[in-house]
Amino acid sequence: MTHLEDFNRLKSLFSLDDADPAPVGLGGGLSLSKLGFVSQWAHEAPADLIPPPPDLLAKLPPGTNLESLFSLPDRLITENKNFLYPVMAPEGGGRAGHVVILLHGFNERHWDKYLPMAARLAGTTGATVILFPIAFHMNRAPAVWNNSRVMQKVSQWRKERHPDVLESTLSNVAISHRLQMEPSHFLFSGLESYQNILSLVREIRAGGHPLVEPSARIDFFTYSIGSFLGEIIMLTNEDNLFDQTRFAAFCGGPVFNRLSPVSKFILDSEANVAVYSFLIEHLAVHRRKNPVLDELLSPPGAGPNFCAMLNYRVDREYREARLRDLADRILAVTMTGDEVVPPYEVRDTLLGAARDIPARVLEFDPPYPFRHEDPFPTLPKHEGAVDECFDQIFTEFTDFLR
Repeated sequence: MTHLEDFNRLKSLFSLDDADPAPVGLGGGLSLSKLGFVSQWAHEAPADLIPPPPDLLAKLPPGTNLESLFSLPDRLITENKNFLYPVMAPEGGGRAGHVVILLHGFNERHWDKYLPMAARLAGTTGATVILFPIAFHMNRAPAVWNNSRVMQKVSQWRKERHPDVLESTLSNVAISHRLQMEPSHFLFSGLESYQNILSLVREIRAGGHPLVEPSARIDFFTYSIGSFLGEIIMLTNEDNLFDQTRFAAFCGGPVFNRLSPVSKFILDSEANVAVYSFLIEHLAVHRRKNPVLDELLSPPGAGPNFCAMLNYRVDREYREARLRDLADRILAVTMTGDEVVPPYEVRDTLLGAARDIPARVLEFDPPYPFRHEDPFPTLPKHEGAVDECFDQIFTEFTDFLR
C-alpha cells in the first residue's frame, strides 16, 4: 500500500468526535483506541480580561464566541483540560510492553498526517503508539479556532490593525493573536504539556494505564516543536522516568532561537516578534516581575532545561554536556530545504558547536517539492517519490526504535 493510499484509508477511519472507548480496526493488524485525560496543571498565563473589540464582532455572525482568544482564563478553556488522546496498537497483543509517545508540531489541529507515521511505527516495531496532544493544540483547542469562516474574519481584522504583518492566515490567526497578546502562553502551555506527559508516564508506571504494562519501555517520536518539548523531557529526566528512553526527532531539534516559525501554517510575524522578545530578549525581566513564572523556571524540574533550550549562546556548555550523556539514545532526521527547521541548525544543537556530541543526525533530500508542515505531500503526481522517501526515513526510525 502506498503512503497516499495509507493516508486516505487511515483518515477515513479516524475520529475523535465521540468518546466510545472500543478499539476500531484499522487493517494491517492495527487498532485505534481513544482514552480520556484530565490535565491537572494549576498554573496559567496572566490574562488581561478584555472583551473582543466591537469592530471585529461587527464582522462576525451574531453570538460568535471569541472569549477564548481575548478574555477567557486558560483554566476555563475546558477543551484543553478534558480531552481524548488516540492510541494505535497491534491487535491482539494484550497490554503493551513497548510504547512510543508521538508529539506533533506547532499550531496543528488534525492528526491526519501523523496516522501513516504512527501506523508504520506500530506495525514495524510492534510498539503501541500514543499520539498525545500538546496543550491548546489538536482537539485541545477551542472549537471556534477551527471555524474557518470566523478565523478568516479575525485574520482580516488583524491585518487591518497590523498592516505590516506577514503570513497572517485563517490557519494561524488564533494561536498568533493569543501569543501576541500574551507571549507567556508559549511557556505556560509548554510546561503544562510537560507535566501532562509526566502524569501519563507515571500512570503507566503505577499500573493504571489500561493498554500499557507498568514495566513497558517508553520511547519518543517527535516532530518539529514536539521535538523541543521532547528534548526538555529528556534533559530533565524527572524521577529517572526516562533513563532508558530513546528519542527520535523528525524535522526538529534546534534550540528555540534557531527556528524560523513565520509561516501561514504556524505563526504570523507579529506573534513571532512578541514571543521572541519575551523568551529571548526579556525573559529575565519577566521573571523578576512574576514570582510564579520565576518559580516555574527555577530548579528543580523542567524550568532550567526549558531555559537552556531557548538561546543557542546561553547555557551552551550545560546543554551540550547533557546532550552528550544522551547521545547514544538520540536520532534526528532532517530534510534538505526545510525552511522552518534547517538541517544545519539541528546539527548545531544536537552535535554541538564543536561537532563532538556523538548523536545521529541524518539529512534526506526529498526529490519532490515539500514544506516543513507537509513533509510527505499527498499528491498523486509525487506518489512514487514520496513513497520512496517515506520508506527510507521510517526505516531509520523503526530500526532505531525497535
